[in-house]
Amino acid sequence: MMNVEVVVAHSERATLRVGDVFLKIDADQNRTNSEVAAMKMAPVPTPEILWRKPPVLALAVLPGKALGHLGEPSSASSAAWAAAGAALRVLHDAPLPPWPGPSTDSLTERLAEGCEWLLANEVLPAKVVTHNQRLAETALRPWTPVFIHGDLQVDHVFVTGDQVTGIIDWSEASQGDALFDLATLTLGHPERLDDVLDGYGSDIDRDLIRAWWSLRCLSNIRWLVEHGFGPADEMPEVVVLRSQCSAAPTYSDPWRPRNPAN
Repeated sequence: MMNVEVVVAHSERATLRVGDVFLKIDADQNRTNSEVAAMKMAPVPTPEILWRKPPVLALAVLPGKALGHLGEPSSASSAAWAAAGAALRVLHDAPLPPWPGPSTDSLTERLAEGCEWLLANEVLPAKVVTHNQRLAETALRPWTPVFIHGDLQVDHVFVTGDQVTGIIDWSEASQGDALFDLATLTLGHPERLDDVLDGYGSDIDRDLIRAWWSLRCLSNIRWLVEHGFGPADEMPEVVVLRSQCSAAPTYSDPWRPRNPAN
């Protein structure tokens, strides 16, 4: 008998694995519509859509394993990380999806709200929040939009050996800043940034990638706490924010692997 594995579960959506099938249950069918459309448009490997019966979307399991996990060292090779960068470049060079991504105004508002929450709940010292907020604000400049994945966490890229076998979770795909995807992929793995950029093949402003690291962490911690991903002070994002205050981040703090199925 096959077991049912809860991959992620919170008030907005849940993902279950049953054998070789992932069942994604989403309360927002517009989000699922965008995910299906993005997977059909993307010029990179994506999971096979087996069937859809709202609110459930059934996807085939990808071969290989995740490139890594936030909060844990990655055992993937440098070549595998470079392959992820190359796949991302193919996506960014593709025609734009017809729907826009978040505006700079909405990102600015979300950043401010995230910082206010962190200070009100004393998650981090004010100097750490302020430093990261100033850094994050530099990411909110004009950019040429590209086709972005929008949530390219390291867990969402699957590899076999040195080859990318697929990319999952396209619900946040849209038009956006290419550096946001690059930053999301390397968040918590700064030692892999050179490998990713070698594969991506372009002259990239690394300071802006670091700015997106700060923005993503400052904006997301409240949501993660409120959706059952654990206490704020144990999150890898908090470690990243502390390390951003150092001229030479080491990310040496002990991290606990995230359990999103609480």
